[in-house]
Amino acid sequence: MIESQIELDTPDGSMTTFVFHPDEGGPFPLVLYLMDAPSIRQALKDMASRLASAGYYVMLPYLYYRNEPFREFGTSDEDMHRRRELMESLTKARIVSDASRCFAHADADASAKTDRIGVVGFCMSGPFSLAVAVAFPDRVAAAASIHGAWFVTDKPDSSHQNVAGVKAELYFAWADQDATAPPSDREALRHALDAADARYRIEDYPGALHGFAPYGHQRYDRAASERHWARVHALLRRNLG
Repeated sequence: MIESQIELDTPDGSMTTFVFHPDEGGPFPLVLYLMDAPSIRQALKDMASRLASAGYYVMLPYLYYRNEPFREFGTSDEDMHRRRELMESLTKARIVSDASRCFAHADADASAKTDRIGVVGFCMSGPFSLAVAVAFPDRVAAAASIHGAWFVTDKPDSSHQNVAGVKAELYFAWADQDATAPPSDREALRHALDAADARYRIEDYPGALHGFAPYGHQRYDRAASERHWARVHALLRRNLG
């Protein structure tokens, strides 16, 4: 397995990005792996590496780069407050721009195959994965949101108001009791996806809590996490090859 840390120049600064792919047998389909609110840490790198080992070229960008150089965050009150500020600074338009930069890097790498791209987002990045799929309908073939948060907001870029034209197959995994995605929000998203004639699956994970997927998270749930792995692998196999 090859793991590298690179710096991608963007209009807003240098975006630290981690790249994972097998050391032979490529080129490998590109999967953009979007971090959750706690940011990039060893658990998320391990997940990206696990996905890459199945035959993918995985890019894990540090999304807070505009306002904070790359670092791992702790659980102190100061770090938790800073994480909240950074999370609130992100917009779908910014993440779409970041995704475009990642795609351009992969386009130029002989180890990557970029004709059909996958996107996987966790927590705050669940809506971002959908936004990227909407923004690049002829490139993104599959997108997954794992315990995604805040799909319905009062902002003009709310996910449930911006799904028209999406072509990717979509998958949404939620803990059945997730305060960041109440039943009313899920229903609003479902109606929007139906109206857009989207191919999608919304699945509840009974008994799991928000944050169930990454190992080491205080709400990690092994059974639920392994279930998400099975679903994501199947989604990518169907659509990326």
